[in-house]
Amino acid sequence: MALSVFLDALYDCPVVASVKDEAGLERALASQCRVVFLLFGSVLNIAALVDRVKGAGKLALVHLDLVEGLAQRDVSVDFLARDTRADGVITTRPQLARHAKGLGLISLQRFFLLDSMAVENMRKTLEQDGCDLIEVLPGAMPKVLRGLTASIRKPVIAGGLICDKEDVTGALAAGAVAVSSTSEDVWFL
Repeated sequence: MALSVFLDALYDCPVVASVKDEAGLERALASQCRVVFLLFGSVLNIAALVDRVKGAGKLALVHLDLVEGLAQRDVSVDFLARDTRADGVITTRPQLARHAKGLGLISLQRFFLLDSMAVENMRKTLEQDGCDLIEVLPGAMPKVLRGLTASIRKPVIAGGLICDKEDVTGALAAGAVAVSSTSEDVWFL
C-alpha cells in the first residue's frame, strides 16, 4: 500500500480506532474511523480479523508485538504480508519496521516517550529511516508533540491517554497527523 493512500485516510478521519478485543472491533467497524489498529489476536485468527476490517472498507494495521504466537522476527512480518490482507504493521522494533517497509507494508514504529533519554533514543533510531511513520505514546502532551513534529520528517500519530475531544484537538493542533485511541467515545466524536 502506498503511504499517500494511508495518509489520505488519516486526513479524511484523523481518529484511529485502536482495538484490543472483539467487542471493540465490532464498535470500530461501526465507527467513521477509516483506519483500525489491531492490538489483539493470535496467529490462528489474525487473517480473519484483518478480513473483517477490510470487509468494512477500512485499513488494517496489525500490532505485530501483540499478536499471540508471532515471534519478534522477520518471518512474522513475512507471514502478515503473505497470509493476511493487512495494510501495515505496528511494532516497537526498528528491524521489523524496516522489513515491513521493504515488503511494501505501511510501517509504523511505536515509541514510548517516558523521558528526555527516550526522546533522544527515538531520534537516533529515526536516523536509520526504517519506518514510514511513527506513533508516540503518551499522545496527550501537545508541547512535546509540537517539538517533535517540527524536528522530525516523519508523520506522527499521537496515541495513549487520548480520552476526549480536547486531547484530540490538542494533538492535531500540535502537528500530529492523527490520534489513536482505545476509547470508543473518541472513535465517535
